Amino acid sequence: MNRAETLNDIVQEFLLYLSTMRGLSAHSVTAYRNDLRQFIAAVGGGQALTDITAEDIRAAVARRSAEHAAPASINRFIAAVRTFFAYCRKFQYIQTDPSRGIHTVKQPRHLPAFLTAPEVDALCAAPRERELLWQTRDAAIFELLYSSGCRVGELASLQCSAVDETLSSAIVIGKGKKERRVYFAADAQRALGAYLADRANRFGKSDAVPNVFVNQRGTALTAHGIRWIMARYTGSEGTNHPVSPHALRHTFATALLGAGADVRVVQELLGHASISTTQRYTHITTAQLIDVYNRAHPHGGTEQ
Repeated sequence: MNRAETLNDIVQEFLLYLSTMRGLSAHSVTAYRNDLRQFIAAVGGGQALTDITAEDIRAAVARRSAEHAAPASINRFIAAVRTFFAYCRKFQYIQTDPSRGIHTVKQPRHLPAFLTAPEVDALCAAPRERELLWQTRDAAIFELLYSSGCRVGELASLQCSAVDETLSSAIVIGKGKKERRVYFAADAQRALGAYLADRANRFGKSDAVPNVFVNQRGTALTAHGIRWIMARYTGSEGTNHPVSPHALRHTFATALLGAGADVRVVQELLGHASISTTQRYTHITTAQLIDVYNRAHPHGGTEQ
């Protein structure tokens, strides 16, 4: 078998592998493509893969730093290059991996943004109090995001056939096309039931659109559409407290851990591949405990 010899050709094979064999989303593949384009620009795409050294990779990282890329962007770049060379090593394009000694850069640790209980209540009530778009649908979107901890893309692609008959749970397709079950609390069940009845009145019980959430033309609502809907309700027209759908996912995790849920259970509910991702939220709940202690304890807080 003739193997591709240049960096350019092997990168194209790698991207195809990610989308077909690994099942990564188009968004993830695009992120890899953009980072590897930066790498090709730094080291040259026409050279043989076996000629690339650790020094070449360090120079590429230094170039990203000189371009004033954020630490998170640099680390994502390094991760993409490492994953690419791991692929090359796995399929024997190279004997040694020049990226193995490349270390990520330090970056500030930002805790995920989340909403307080009153803020969540205000958001979920917003469609009923001031219908900006489609009251029952928008309320169901907000309730389900908060109740299940779904990613916005998972909710957008949720199929009617994947929802339990009692509306208490559903199967979603997460990253890497992995299936998991998510659960809907009573408020979310009521909101979903009201929306589905409203949708049937508007468009009938046609199976032409399998997605649960549709736009006002009756076609599938996209993840971008859900973000836009939330922006309308949390901007100046609504709560005037702009948040993203992902903030509700963070709020879901924070609420569960704050109530004493096991971190591994929360990991499963969120669909995190690594428990370290879930453990970020334990820092939030610790910060909440410290704040409560400082405000409630007679000797807590600072002197007035």
